[in-house]
Amino acid sequence: MTKHYELIHPKTHLRVLSRYEIQQLREVGSDVHELVRRCCYAVLSAGSQSDNYLELKEEFRNFNIQVQQEDRGIVLSLKNPPQSAFVDGEIIRGVREQLFSVLRDVLYAQESILEAHRFDLNNGDDITNAVFHLLRNANVLKPDRWPNLAICWGGHSIPRNEYQYTKDVGYQLGLRGLDVGTGCGPGAMKGPMKGCAIGHAKQHNRDGRYIGITEPGIIATEAPNPIVNELVILPDIEKRLEAFIRLAHGIVIFPGGPGTAEELLYLLGVLSHPDNQQIPFPIVITGPTETEDYLRAIDRFIGTALGATAQQRYQIIIQDAEAVARAMKAGIAEVEQYRQSSNDAYFFNWALTIVEDFQLPFDPTHEAMSNLCLSKSLPGHELAANLRRAFSGIVAGNVKEVGITRVQEHGPYQIQGDKSILQGMDVLLTAMVKHGRMKISGDYTPCYEIVAR
Repeated sequence: MTKHYELIHPKTHLRVLSRYEIQQLREVGSDVHELVRRCCYAVLSAGSQSDNYLELKEEFRNFNIQVQQEDRGIVLSLKNPPQSAFVDGEIIRGVREQLFSVLRDVLYAQESILEAHRFDLNNGDDITNAVFHLLRNANVLKPDRWPNLAICWGGHSIPRNEYQYTKDVGYQLGLRGLDVGTGCGPGAMKGPMKGCAIGHAKQHNRDGRYIGITEPGIIATEAPNPIVNELVILPDIEKRLEAFIRLAHGIVIFPGGPGTAEELLYLLGVLSHPDNQQIPFPIVITGPTETEDYLRAIDRFIGTALGATAQQRYQIIIQDAEAVARAMKAGIAEVEQYRQSSNDAYFFNWALTIVEDFQLPFDPTHEAMSNLCLSKSLPGHELAANLRRAFSGIVAGNVKEVGITRVQEHGPYQIQGDKSILQGMDVLLTAMVKHGRMKISGDYTPCYEIVAR
C-alpha cells in the first residue's frame, strides 16, 4: 500500500503544546496516543455510513498521526487519512478545527482531570466541577449570551423522512434565534444542525452555535459531522450526559434507538429527584406522522416504569416542526425567568441536583448487567438510573469495542427485573429492531436477552 501523508496546521486554537504533551502523543502505543489516533480518525471519517466497529477497525489499521513541533507551533502529520476529509488537496476547515479539539480535550482530560487528582471522581460535587472545567477549557461556556441552547437527541440510524423532519425542526429553531447542540454524529444529530444553519442564514445570524458533545467510546462509530463548530469530547458517557443537561436550556427528542432511550431515562431520572421538581426544563418528544406509534410506545414505557409524574415532564408533538420550535422558545423563556429569579448562571445549570447513581461510570460487564435492580419498589429516580444503565449496556454491545468484544466472548447480556417493566422494555427494544434503529450497517443480532422474573 502506498503511504500518503498530510501535514495539518492549526488555524484557531491549540497552536502550542508543552514538550511533555508532545511526548505523550509521540509514544506510539501509549493510551493517550491510541485515544487521540482513534478520535482523529473518526473526525476525518465524518460522513461514513457505517457504524460497524469491526469494519471501521480494519480501515483504521493503516492510519496514524504524529505531532511535530515547529518554531511557530505544532503541526499534525497524518498517515493515510481518509480522503473524504479533503477537497482539492485541502482539508475541510471544520474537520481541521475538530482535529485540534480532539487534542485539546483528550490532553486536558488526561492531565488536568483524570490523572492530576484535582477532583475526587467518586464524589458527586467534584464530578460536576470536573465537567465544568472540561467545558470551560473547551470554551463552550458563554456567560455573555442569553439562554437559547436547544439540545437535540435522536437516533443515528433513521430513515430519510425522519432525517428531513429533524432538519425542519432545526430550521424552525434557527429562525427563532435558538442554537443547537447534539451528540454530533449522523442522523438526528446532524439534521437539526443543517436545518438550524439555514434558519440562521436567513436571519443573517453569523454567530450561530452548533455544539457537538461526544465521548471516546461513541466517537469511533458516530463521527462528528462537519457542521459542528464547537466539539467537546468528555471522558465517559456519564460526564457527557451531565454536560448535555447542564448546558441545555431545553431538549428536543427525536425517535431513536437504545442510546436515545438512555438519554431520556437519564434526563427524567434527574428531573424526578425531589430537589429538582420545581426547576423548569422544557422537553419535547417529536417525530413525523409515521413515528407516532413508536413515540407512544416510548411514552407508555415511561408511564409503566416511572409513572405519570415522569410523563408530565415532557410533551409529545407529532409532525409539527413550528409547534416544536414555539414550545421550545416559550419553555426557554421560562428557564430565563427562573434563572434570573434564582441568580443561577445562564451558561451552566448549577441548580440541578444530580446524584452519584447518574454520575459514576457504569462498566457493562455481563455480571453488572444481570445484577441491575429493575424493580418498581425503588424510588423513581433510582429505577431510572438503573434503566439508564441497562440501555447503556445495550449501546455498548451494539457499537462500542469493549461491549462488542464481551458479547462475542460471553454471549448476549442477560437483563432481569420486574415482569411489567421488562415486558414494556422488550416491546420497545423489539420496535427498535423492527424499524432499524439499532444499527446503520448490516443485519442486527441482539446483544441482550430479556429475562422477566
